[in-house]
Amino acid sequence: MKREPANRAYRSQWWVVHTSPEKFYIEACDDGADAVLAIDRVSNEMTLTGKKDVPPSANTRPICGIMGSVRLVAGMYLIVITKKRNVGSLLGHAVWKAVDFDVISYKKTVLHLTEDQTQDNKTFLSMINNVLTTDGFYFCTDYDLTHTLQRLANVSHDFQEMSLLERADQRFVWNGSLLREFLAQPEVLDVPDPVIVMKPCRINGKIFEWILISRRSCFRAGVRYYVRGIDSEGHAANFVETEQIVLYNGGRASFVQTRGSMPFFWSQRPNLKYKPKPLISKNTNHMDGIQRHFDSQVLIYGKQTILNLVNQKGSEKPLEQAFAKMVSGMENGMIKYVAFDFHKECSRMRWDRLNILVDNVAETQDEYSCFLVDTEGKVLSQQKGTFRSNCMDCLDRTNVIQSMLARRSIQSQLQRMGVLHVAQRIEEQADFEKIYKNAWADNANACAKQYAGTGALKTDFTRTGKRTQMGLVMDGVNSAIRYYKNNFSDGFRQDSIDLFLGNYAVYETDGSTPLRIQKDWKFLTVMVSLSFPGDTWTETLAYVLFWGTAAAVTAAVIVFNGRDFVDAPKLVQKEKMD
Repeated sequence: MKREPANRAYRSQWWVVHTSPEKFYIEACDDGADAVLAIDRVSNEMTLTGKKDVPPSANTRPICGIMGSVRLVAGMYLIVITKKRNVGSLLGHAVWKAVDFDVISYKKTVLHLTEDQTQDNKTFLSMINNVLTTDGFYFCTDYDLTHTLQRLANVSHDFQEMSLLERADQRFVWNGSLLREFLAQPEVLDVPDPVIVMKPCRINGKIFEWILISRRSCFRAGVRYYVRGIDSEGHAANFVETEQIVLYNGGRASFVQTRGSMPFFWSQRPNLKYKPKPLISKNTNHMDGIQRHFDSQVLIYGKQTILNLVNQKGSEKPLEQAFAKMVSGMENGMIKYVAFDFHKECSRMRWDRLNILVDNVAETQDEYSCFLVDTEGKVLSQQKGTFRSNCMDCLDRTNVIQSMLARRSIQSQLQRMGVLHVAQRIEEQADFEKIYKNAWADNANACAKQYAGTGALKTDFTRTGKRTQMGLVMDGVNSAIRYYKNNFSDGFRQDSIDLFLGNYAVYETDGSTPLRIQKDWKFLTVMVSLSFPGDTWTETLAYVLFWGTAAAVTAAVIVFNGRDFVDAPKLVQKEKMD
């Protein structure tokens, strides 16, 4: 059943919010639209009303959309998009990037809060703003960005009649929890958290649109060392669906890949060491979890080829062995496992050896094919499977391999669409190659910043096709920044994500929040005095020996109790901490 025009008004490109002491009135700026969404600031009730009900005295401001609402210590807050930037169009639909936000309190004052509650409320607000300022919120008011071209081509008529929020792939709707209060008005706005690159390109005088979309899952979302493996539902950490799209002369092509943490129960908690030792859980049913994960992957994507790029020696070796054993134990003909020790194969700058892996899976890639529609709308081929790549973080090594597989796919797509001649190679098209490499490097940086806190490593290879000395230096700088953030600021980032996604709920009570729970420190505090060396060498020697010993003991205690010194999450569920 089609929705009433009043609800469809919320697909507007622009809105205004009228604020009165009693209510918020949200109005879509469409010609002929009369519907206004009224939100009671006391009862939180939402109703549809008309423009005539907006008080003339209400304060009016333009907004670009509604992210949703969230309950903090002081009460409910409305989150709106105040600034957006057009990044291009997809099949004629404008795609926007949300670049600025405002968090508006339903309550007119916070005087009803105690001093501790006020401080907690400020901390929770800073967490919400921390997520909002993370680059990567995109939206489209009349097109579903959460689904691939192939999924959208195979849906029913009833699906097409649903609102964008109702039919969206909930894996990629990051404001889904924020929109719970708006479910009666489902067409307000859903905002996925993808990385989108849209570029017009020219080869042989033929202009086509090349688009790269990476959709990051909000299930088991978090930061690098605090979210690894899978949860009990089979959702993998740092799961990203990347779709490469080509649009030319009415035809369209799509190639989809995925990445995600190794899908069993393992952890790698920060402890001040540069590379914490990963631990495989001994108290959980790994086969149940990995089975859930791949049942879902096969249902959505078809056949699976796992590309495991971790080291096959050292601390990563047990993970690779466990993964291989579990895949073998599933005895599923739809799933193929390929292990490739990226660092060993490419040691001493031998990056050409990556072609060993690409050549090894070439036949499988040809079998999987791609989604291709001709200029008349006829489906010429469907993608029958996906490559699921992973390394430890599913960032740097993974992005390099994905870009190489995607290049091989676009070579075939452009030839079948009539852009490339049969004998031409995509690598020979200098202008497009520059766009392609930079876009994949930008994609790597965006995914890495969201998960690891810095840009990706090895992007010099993605941008230029070779490793450089400057690239090695930049990798060193980013690694140092990652070390600091992973140990001293990622707990706050993890809490921010959990709060934003609704994994942790705040209640308006007088009880204490986890923010005020004191740590049980298991280390010594050394009070450094302001004494100075004496006048004699014996006094000086005693001074040096005393403070040298104190420093050594302190350093040893810090190293031994490293986990107690890192910035750990306070709101996170226990499952993510194991």
